[in-house]
Amino acid sequence: MSFCSFFGGEVFKDHFKPGIYVCTKCDNQLFSSRSKYEHSSPWPAFTETIHENSVSKYEERPGAYKVRCGKCENGLGHEFVNDGPSKGVSRF
Repeated sequence: MSFCSFFGGEVFKDHFKPGIYVCTKCDNQLFSSRSKYEHSSPWPAFTETIHENSVSKYEERPGAYKVRCGKCENGLGHEFVNDGPSKGVSRF
């Protein structure tokens, strides 16, 4: 999964300190730093969410899903199908 900010200038793309990423509006737990990986886009990217219901998503167009906070529906960005680390790549 690769997630992007609506407003650009993402400050957490190169942030790899241990911790939990939470929704900026409601503090819902979204992602662990262990699931974060380096990505060529200007946005932070994660392989999985903390809980199954941490985020909600719907298909915006083929291969692209709009991702929102599972609790307050705050916009988090997009998930792109087949975009992520290859099997065998270390996860953070």
